[in-house]
Amino acid sequence: MATTTAEIGVIGGSGFYSFLDDLDEVTVETPYGPPSDPIAVGTVAGRRVAFVPRHGRDHRYPPHKIPYRANLWALRSLGVRQVIAPSAVGSLTPAHGIGTLAVPDQLVDRTHGRIQTYYDEGAAIHVSFADPYCPTGRRTAVATARETGWDPVDGGTLVVIEGPRFSTRAESQWYAAQGWTLVGMTGHPEAVLARELALCYTPMCLVTDLDAGIEEGEGVTMEEVFRVFAQNVDRLRTLVVRLIETLPADRSCPCPRTLDGMKLPIELP
Repeated sequence: MATTTAEIGVIGGSGFYSFLDDLDEVTVETPYGPPSDPIAVGTVAGRRVAFVPRHGRDHRYPPHKIPYRANLWALRSLGVRQVIAPSAVGSLTPAHGIGTLAVPDQLVDRTHGRIQTYYDEGAAIHVSFADPYCPTGRRTAVATARETGWDPVDGGTLVVIEGPRFSTRAESQWYAAQGWTLVGMTGHPEAVLARELALCYTPMCLVTDLDAGIEEGEGVTMEEVFRVFAQNVDRLRTLVVRLIETLPADRSCPCPRTLDGMKLPIELP
């Protein structure tokens, strides 16, 4: 088992490697196989941070094949207790244009076939997930974004689809009709697995496109998503660094108490 080497974890794209100082790569074995890549551990703003590229550094894992359980388990085994999760998303409303930063407060799962629990045998463990994100992390992320001049959308619902294909226009229009505001492919089961490990999980969603039912053009393309994300990755990385600096070390939120009173069938790292 790896020794404690970090307190904050970042799950994001390969563009985030450069924000770590004194970088070391740590190979972590988990009961769920290897994580997406060796974990990069370094120092940011005086704090120890562990980074895992969600899709692998060569983007080899499509959304439905990402080793979510291994990624979160590996971070916790390194001592991580707070997770920041930047990602690219589509907008389901014209009010959130391309380049918008959103910090949603709700999630809808429209995936299928993804393993979304650590507790699938030995005991029935039911974690609270009414509010899927850390309230302190969300509050801090919104305030930090405002301080850096990036006025974020505070709240909203992220619907997570199976992928790897993008939505049809009818699907997109249906999601929007429910009042959901963002659509992505990786926010679940990432968030619930973090909750099952009693971790704080804070999403930071960058709008890279208007979903197919919102615009008249050819629909969402992979090229467009990558291009917009690349244009904003420096700004997003700067914001993540600032958030790492400002996240309170004392976790007074409900997240650490998620598993209180439960007899777990497995031993957590």
